[in-house]
Amino acid sequence: MHKPTRIAVLTAASCVLAGAAFYGTGAASAGPASSDTTAEPHNIGQLVKEIDSYYGTTLGSDGVYQASPSSQYAQDLARIEAGAKKRIAEAAREHHKGGKPAVVFDIDDTLLLSLDYEKKTNYTYNDATWKEYVAKADRPAVFGTPDLVAYAQAEGVEVFYNSGLGESQRAAAVANLRKTGIDVNLDAAHMFLKDKANPPAYLSDCATPSAWKCTTVQYKSGTRKHIESLGYDIVGNFGDQYSDLQGGFADRTYKFPNPTYFVE
Repeated sequence: MHKPTRIAVLTAASCVLAGAAFYGTGAASAGPASSDTTAEPHNIGQLVKEIDSYYGTTLGSDGVYQASPSSQYAQDLARIEAGAKKRIAEAAREHHKGGKPAVVFDIDDTLLLSLDYEKKTNYTYNDATWKEYVAKADRPAVFGTPDLVAYAQAEGVEVFYNSGLGESQRAAAVANLRKTGIDVNLDAAHMFLKDKANPPAYLSDCATPSAWKCTTVQYKSGTRKHIESLGYDIVGNFGDQYSDLQGGFADRTYKFPNPTYFVE
């Protein structure tokens, strides 16, 4: 996973100091900036409440934060996935552009939900704790995605995965996906992970064994280009970050909601 920009809840004291540093003698305003005010950023405490409300976040008896299946988050996913299924069915009938139809899924917060990690780390990314969390292979599925993946396979549309997880995390990713009921094409020919030690030739413009310089967009779009070079037409590309979707090599993109972090 590329190191993301995440929100972090600040103490009251640090907020006061930050306000003094940023706003100086001018007045802070919750509205647009003017000649004698600055535009006040969204309050982080309020934003966290809004995120919890959106997910319908609850703490289960097992100590794990979970999203509610009746939440606005779940409803938004259901709407997006219903539209995607229609397109997948159309693509299966059309064999669009004469190529073999395929779909590509990101993994983190597209297929596997990391809300529990975000809550327990106060929306602050740490490479070591993130790797420990992924290694547990115990994340729940993003609502509706096991059915969506199975639907694509049933329609004869090839399923691929294009993730920012590292090659060393492959076993955990496969185990976690299987635990959620996603067990389609989990082999190395269909699941593309970052291999910084031995990057593939199709990423040679930005990655060598001695230096990985690929941005998320370069890595993801370069991988999709490679998939299409194998004779597939990517009719749907799914991700929770815009960087999962930018760069072309997909007929349609599907942005899943994720208000908890941003990956450039």
